[in-house]
Amino acid sequence: MEQENIEYYAKVHSIESFGTVDGPGIRFVLFLQGCSLKCKYCHNRDTWDIKGGEFKSLDEIFENILRYKSYIYPNGGVTVTGGEPLLQHEFLIELFKRLKKEKIHTCIDTSGMVDLNDKIKELIYLTDLFLLDIKHIDPDKCKELVGMSNKRELEFARYLSDNNKHMWIRQVLVPGYTDDEQDLLKLKDFIASLKTVDRVEILPYHNMGKYKWEELHFKYELDDVRTATEEDVERAKKILGI
Repeated sequence: MEQENIEYYAKVHSIESFGTVDGPGIRFVLFLQGCSLKCKYCHNRDTWDIKGGEFKSLDEIFENILRYKSYIYPNGGVTVTGGEPLLQHEFLIELFKRLKKEKIHTCIDTSGMVDLNDKIKELIYLTDLFLLDIKHIDPDKCKELVGMSNKRELEFARYLSDNNKHMWIRQVLVPGYTDDEQDLLKLKDFIASLKTVDRVEILPYHNMGKYKWEELHFKYELDDVRTATEEDVERAKKILGI
């Protein structure tokens, strides 16, 4: 069968036509369904189950994006988030090939918690920018917070750096979990070891997604954790030197 005759589908959670916080400029934001992590602070709990969402074809999504090309080109682009978009990497490879032909900027919001196989590397090659969410710099604390060690995501960050792929490093600031001074200093050192970090963002923890956990009849594990304040964020930025 000819490659171009294969019909590709993605499991999609939702679409945002005019995003302004997930990459430079105005973004067409595609939220994909499915995630292998179990982040206690997740505000999109409804994206975890790969059986959720709905199937959309490559043609349908691509044509939808082109309707907004005059808004997102040349200063914006397309950002794919989730869930964990890298779980649907084969679909993204085909989508990004088409976007590159249209000279549309491509961005992936990811934890990087995947094996660096040939398909993932092909997708990395087609991606202009990564919003890389460092869950926690300490491997044990990371596993406690999101259900998995940080080994893969740190390797992912190093691979991006070694292959001249631009990234924005993000970390959710969760009081009592990710705000320890020594951990933030270790994060600072790790970021300094990377060559292609364009921006570092501290995202304050909030519990606005709690209702999604409750609607799905799951226990919200950070019920007793306060939201991060502006002072918390400024303190973390000062430690990180940003």
